[in-house]
Amino acid sequence: MRARPTASGRPGHRAAPHRGSEDPAYWRLKALTTFHELGVVPEIADALRAEGIVDAFPIQELALPIALGGHDIIGQARTGTGKTLAFGAALLQRIEHGGRKPQALVVAPTRELALQVTDDLLVAGGKLGTRVLSVYGGRAYEPQISALRDGVEVVVGTPGRLLDLVKQKHLDLSQVGVLVLDEADRMLDLGFLPDIERIIERIPAQRQTMLFSATMPGEIVALSRRYLTRPTNVRAEAHAESDATPQVVQHVFQAHQMDKPEMLARLLQAEGRGLTMVFCQTKRACDRVAADLAQRGFDAAAVHGDLGQSQRERALRAFRNGKIDVLVATDVAARGLDVDDVTHVVNFECPDSAETYVHRIGRTGRAGKEGVAVTLVDWADLTRWKLINGTLDLPFAAPEETYSTSPHFFESLGIPAGTKGKLPKDQRHERAGLDAEELEDIGETGKTRTHIRDRDRDRDRERPRPRNRKRARTRAGKPVEGAAEAETAAEAKVVDAVATERKRSRTRRRTRAGKPAAERGEASQSA
Repeated sequence: MRARPTASGRPGHRAAPHRGSEDPAYWRLKALTTFHELGVVPEIADALRAEGIVDAFPIQELALPIALGGHDIIGQARTGTGKTLAFGAALLQRIEHGGRKPQALVVAPTRELALQVTDDLLVAGGKLGTRVLSVYGGRAYEPQISALRDGVEVVVGTPGRLLDLVKQKHLDLSQVGVLVLDEADRMLDLGFLPDIERIIERIPAQRQTMLFSATMPGEIVALSRRYLTRPTNVRAEAHAESDATPQVVQHVFQAHQMDKPEMLARLLQAEGRGLTMVFCQTKRACDRVAADLAQRGFDAAAVHGDLGQSQRERALRAFRNGKIDVLVATDVAARGLDVDDVTHVVNFECPDSAETYVHRIGRTGRAGKEGVAVTLVDWADLTRWKLINGTLDLPFAAPEETYSTSPHFFESLGIPAGTKGKLPKDQRHERAGLDAEELEDIGETGKTRTHIRDRDRDRDRERPRPRNRKRARTRAGKPVEGAAEAETAAEAKVVDAVATERKRSRTRRRTRAGKPAAERGEASQSA
């Protein structure tokens, strides 16, 4: 890949959408490749058509015929390339509907991805009446248990909650015939590999397994060799392509830390700017940036791990529904979050690795749409950025020194001349805002186990522990007669001693040079 001029005339970095896509014959061929022609049943194809989804993307063209045949698949594709429907359409077509036990299981690394996959499967299986349940931590067990008791065809969940429900005997995996491991490399990064193996061991050996991953580290290869049967490898892009996301024009600026808020505020007023995601490295920075943007008049909200699950979901719903247009997030939202019409992604702080950079900017330019990614690199992060730049073979080894007033900053991003760091009053409150999105009451279990454990620990610290009292009332493991009365008398003595000590301290404060106040008065009169 090479840098080429953007619409503004300055160098951007845009990857080719797909091998051969510049050939008009490719698009004529693609236009004929519909879900109907790939063998998808009319109920699913018509449900997708009702949502405007007719033509299949490359990963779907390659994977669907194999998946519909019941064969195991190892799919390697970037996020945003349509892999959910690549396994979802086949999964819905191959399961039996109307039973009580789950027929298919999709394992996802994060809550956000689990919800996204659930939504896509509900859309595709709407005319089939498919019952899809998402299970993940941070939510109450009771609704999930109740849904499992009523019966579902497909379960989508994170490894931890899936194992909890299995161990409690609420989730029966004995009838699962289709297993999907989505974002397997991300699950590896989060340490879920042992949990995945425990889950797979509880599923019948006679099954279809589909594994999808953006990268294929050695552990994932070993996992596929152990649990997949003669899988077909599917890769949706050419091996020569860079890992950088297609259809994204990338900009990298060397910026001063104190000037970044002003740069971000002006960037958000660029022409054609729609929904925007801003990434920070820490939760504190995330809150600080979101609060600063709100003060400047923007409809912004923060999403990070310290927020309760209901708060995170409300912010994501408000963002998806357009009630806010700026979502400030940590990397918890960098994977699996699929929001339509995200036009801009801003790395407010330099990511820590090339993989993180790819997944961050992958929130825009999805499903063939174009997007803009802007990275602000502080002076202290130049060394780290050069490593990322070299790994991805990007043309930004020496980012241009840029300030919020730099002419090339305005020109590159299409920011109108004269734009200031605050949104004009006549442009404020054009959206409903975060408060317009209802905050769901998900109960005490809406907090993570860590939050509940920390809260209980704090309560224990505040509550006095009567260890001495317990020892006073027992001797050799048996109660002692009169222990309560003796303890009461001892407490009374302590109270009297404290009162006496307070009197003495007041007496000392009333003296000077070791003499009582009364003697000082007599001496002054005689003088």
